[in-house]
Amino acid sequence: MAVLLSTLATEIVIPVAAVIGIVFSLVQWFIVSRVKVTPERHAPPPGPNSNKNGFNDYLIEEEEGLHDQNVVAKCAEIQNAISEGATSFLFTEYQYVGVFMVVFAILIFLFLGSVEGFSTKSQPCTYDAQRTCKPALATAIFSTVAFVLGGVTSILSGFLGMKIATYANARTTLEARKGVGKAFIVAFRSGAVMGFLLAANGLLVLYITINVFKVYYGDDWEGLFESITGYGLGGSAMALFGRVGGGIYTKAADVGADLVGKVERNIPEDDPRNPAVIADNVGDNVGDIAGMGSDLFGSYAESSCAALVVASISSFGINHEFTSMLYPLLISSMGILICLITTLFATDFFEIKAVKEIEPALKKQLIISTVLMTVGIAIISWIALPSSFTIYNFGVQKVVKNWQLFLCVAVGLWAGLIIGFVTEYYTSNAYSPVQDVADSCRTGAATNVIFGLALGYKSVIIPIFAIAVSIFVSFSFAAMYGIAVAALGMLSTIATGLAIDAYGPISDNAGGIAEMAGMSHRIRERTDALDAAGNTTAAIGKGFAIGSAALVSLALFGAFVSRAAISTVDVLTPKVFIGLIVGAMLPYWFSAMTMKSVGSAALKMVEEVRRQFNTIPGLMEGTAKPDYATCVKISTDASIKEMIPPGALVILTPLIVGTLFGVETLSGVLAGSLVSGVQVAISASNTGGAWDNAKKYIEAGASEHARTLGPKGSDPHKAAVIGDTIGDPLKDTSGPSLNILIKLMAVESLVFAPFFATHGGLLFKIF
Repeated sequence: MAVLLSTLATEIVIPVAAVIGIVFSLVQWFIVSRVKVTPERHAPPPGPNSNKNGFNDYLIEEEEGLHDQNVVAKCAEIQNAISEGATSFLFTEYQYVGVFMVVFAILIFLFLGSVEGFSTKSQPCTYDAQRTCKPALATAIFSTVAFVLGGVTSILSGFLGMKIATYANARTTLEARKGVGKAFIVAFRSGAVMGFLLAANGLLVLYITINVFKVYYGDDWEGLFESITGYGLGGSAMALFGRVGGGIYTKAADVGADLVGKVERNIPEDDPRNPAVIADNVGDNVGDIAGMGSDLFGSYAESSCAALVVASISSFGINHEFTSMLYPLLISSMGILICLITTLFATDFFEIKAVKEIEPALKKQLIISTVLMTVGIAIISWIALPSSFTIYNFGVQKVVKNWQLFLCVAVGLWAGLIIGFVTEYYTSNAYSPVQDVADSCRTGAATNVIFGLALGYKSVIIPIFAIAVSIFVSFSFAAMYGIAVAALGMLSTIATGLAIDAYGPISDNAGGIAEMAGMSHRIRERTDALDAAGNTTAAIGKGFAIGSAALVSLALFGAFVSRAAISTVDVLTPKVFIGLIVGAMLPYWFSAMTMKSVGSAALKMVEEVRRQFNTIPGLMEGTAKPDYATCVKISTDASIKEMIPPGALVILTPLIVGTLFGVETLSGVLAGSLVSGVQVAISASNTGGAWDNAKKYIEAGASEHARTLGPKGSDPHKAAVIGDTIGDPLKDTSGPSLNILIKLMAVESLVFAPFFATHGGLLFKIF
């Protein structure tokens, strides 16, 4: 049966969807830009709402000091400082990353080119010796190009995200004077700008790359999609440095600011007297936004690459069915359109009027996008797939029906939602787990730490079952291709997921700016409410990132095993088992490095903040200004220096293991790191999130229970602050970076598989 969607239609649909995504994000950006951060000389003209209740609006505005020009000027000044700090850090980071990119690109070329001794003659194909394919040298060149493209797109994703976030933070603060709903919409729209730009850019660049490479490869699709895997490698390699570097930066500043400011000096968070306060706010942007953006872009690029590699040696690739071949990209195109509709629900269809509506509105985003996307996937599966086809399954072709593939994608999509909600249950202060942790602060910091750790370990249970079920279902239906598209299903609503995620740091910054600009208590309450919701959504975003990382790296692992021509991975052979046990250790080694880095950077920060409090006269009284720049510099230098060892660990491990011990041991290492990395990552990020929200629960004092623990400065509150400080590197540095460790090692092994298969295992060859 022919496919309903013709090749020409596919060629049009994918780029059009991407362009729609880009246009939509620019429209949102334009709407955000209409909030002015320059002081106005006269009262603003009545807006579209004035006829409804113009009178009341006006009264409230006067009362909240809407025409207080000093505040506006101050907000603009702070925003400028944050933006400059973030930009200068990212430029410094990208200089180092750029050098790494060049070196690694040369490595890819040399390793892959040497597979056939740099010969330019056509070779028999890997999976079908009767046909001839392009030489290994071509794969080397094109993989290198794809790697650079992936890396640049990843860097761009992070940078654009950071730009829009630093553009929107002060605008959110200023809108908060008009009410919580207005502020929410500005923060959410800005998040949407980032989400849609990233999803659309990733799709467009991948689509163009495939079409350009096709000019050379022609009918050799196996070689074409093998070289495309470089795109995923580039995306993730950059994400690793963005995540680790940004994570160390943000937490060094945060821990330093909290320890001296809150615990020693008893001044509130984000107090302008605290020298580390600008560095702390810059950190939110470089860690949670730029790092998160690159990370999810990496996942997206890799799951697409894994699916394409497996498809190219299945019936889609063998029979050259272009539409079915690009099924993964069609899902992403549909995802952009679905997320666009979903976003309108938050910004245009419903208006938020009260604080308690914020979190439900964000949760509705997830549910609406998942439900609509299920329908979207069904449509794509119906028009883009033949009713029956075969999928490559470790040497044999397995017959699959189109409805089975639909189920694979849907199971990934819904598993993502389940992981999101479980994460929310364990990290939101609306539910008992976090309230129990807050309650344990009565007896001091030790019990708080014990309860928090237990909560994190417990929160792993359901997500792992969700991942296990989706792996079983998708593998049973469509082998490794099923797992790759399940990962894509989880990431298909990436635009909405990222919008929700970027919303968190933006509202966090907005709160910081309100505090520093000396705005009234009521505005601070509004931004705090936005921020608490943002904390939970950030945890949901991390849950998504970790869950998808698990599926993505399993799919890449399958593609690697196929490419390296291993028929089975037998745990009982010593070669594999040593790999397994060492692989399981890697996430711990990696976490140790990142935690220690945050600790030592925070130590420098604490010393600097103390020095300023002790040596600058009039700082505590508020008559003298602190030296913010030194703190920003400490964070920058520490994170650049400290991101190199963990990065080297992740990047060198597959190369060393593959070259010295060969593909069997490497497959063990990948399996081990996947299995242990997921557990450590989920527990770390949920423990940290729970501690943070337990502290916010006590500070907000919204319930009778919370008031018995508070106010700020009470003993339980101090215990909660200690928990929060311990949790910071867990939830923002180690936890989220681990999912990159899992993915990056797998995709790197896949890219270098031809080399390892021919020349790997030197040690075992010698003996």
